[in-house]
Amino acid sequence: MKELALILVPLVGAAAALLWPVNRTRPWLLPIVGSVHAGLALAILLYPPAVVAGAWLGCDALARGVVPMVSWLFLACAAYGVPYLRLRGERDNRVFVGVFLAILGLLSLALMAQHLGLLWVAAEAATLATVPLLHYSGNARAFEATWKYLLVGGTGIALSLLGSFCLGYASLHGGGTGDLTFAGLAAQGAGLTRPWVLAAWVLLLTGYGTKMGLAPMHTWKPDAYGEAPGIVGALLAGGMTTMGFVALLRVRRVVDAAGAGAAATHTLLALGLFSMLVAALFLLRTSDFKRMLAYSSIEHMGILSVGAALGGAGVWAALFHVWTNGLTKGALFLSAGNIRRAAGGRTQDEVAGMMLFTPVSARIFVAGLFAVTALPPFGPFFSELRILRAGLEAGRGWTVAAFLGALLIAFFGLTRLVFAIVDGRPRAAARQTGAQFRESVSVIAPPLVLLGASLWLGVAPPAMLREAWTASVTLLFPAP
Repeated sequence: MKELALILVPLVGAAAALLWPVNRTRPWLLPIVGSVHAGLALAILLYPPAVVAGAWLGCDALARGVVPMVSWLFLACAAYGVPYLRLRGERDNRVFVGVFLAILGLLSLALMAQHLGLLWVAAEAATLATVPLLHYSGNARAFEATWKYLLVGGTGIALSLLGSFCLGYASLHGGGTGDLTFAGLAAQGAGLTRPWVLAAWVLLLTGYGTKMGLAPMHTWKPDAYGEAPGIVGALLAGGMTTMGFVALLRVRRVVDAAGAGAAATHTLLALGLFSMLVAALFLLRTSDFKRMLAYSSIEHMGILSVGAALGGAGVWAALFHVWTNGLTKGALFLSAGNIRRAAGGRTQDEVAGMMLFTPVSARIFVAGLFAVTALPPFGPFFSELRILRAGLEAGRGWTVAAFLGALLIAFFGLTRLVFAIVDGRPRAAARQTGAQFRESVSVIAPPLVLLGASLWLGVAPPAMLREAWTASVTLLFPAP
């Protein structure tokens, strides 16, 4: 029942938003629906529901380990959305509010989908629903970014569908009944036809890797994150990428059961390290601080991919990193939205000296950048440390060395912009725009809460979360 409520509550809220007649009060539906959803997510974490065998939908251990993060990130974005849409009062917010709520329902459906086909439908619906949010600014650059998102994302849609067909055929060709639930496919195990399983893995890794933004399927990300409102970037970086990662973990479970786990491990490691290196090199040269967040997200998707390749301990650490990275990125995108609005620009020169006009947002942004570069005591430090430990325990010294090298390069690239924001003299346009923008509690509290949550996870991750991640590892790597 709670599983259906997690899906239906946001979808009903989306329908209500589309019918709501008053533009000024419609944004309040965001925190109202978000609060109900966050309460339901807490309930499934505290009281795990039973998963019915053969069901297409269910809140298993893996869903319990990630749905609350997406839900609570959405709640913070929803609280920020009310003052944000008030500042954008010249635009009608009917579609924005309705689609934003619908995406929460679709992400919940995708994360709890236990059927390969249902996962594809939910993932692609969530992807397409994002389009009007990316184009909300209505300028030429946003239009270009939206088309790039559609073209690259459409390719991912096609490849993931083709991969789903290949995995289904691997079951039928191996004498299966056509059961496309992940539990049914894993139970068939070695009966799955190996060449078709490998073909399916390559296609699904490419398709859902596009959703995550793994290199080289990352080309949509800098433009989309750079042009989207900060509130949309936060949900993409913490919600859409989590959906893609969970999809890969579910498919990886089937590939392991079919005896092709070594191929999955090698490809995840290769794509993960390549993504980290590509992102780190671009971070050294970008001057756009919103595109910088996109490259940082690409780097952290690589970190998740590496963790997923390192066995049970690596997956546990990767799920931990889903939380720490998602919450930290949320704080960064929301505070970046404040800085962007006050500065009237987003390049290194345009945001120089913004500590004068947005002192709290600038401090949150700087603290978030240090957090996302894995400085203690923030959460990303501890989750990345666990991934490194898993790599050493697996005897992958070269992987650990490459991992650390990419992190070091990314650190240099990120800290360049940190000091550009802290130091310098604001340009004339920033002085004029900054005088019109005022930091209020409503635009400061959400990113501050998210940053505090990242710190809390680093210092004392709750036992119920650790238990959910442990149960997820048991589900994905069952004892022989």
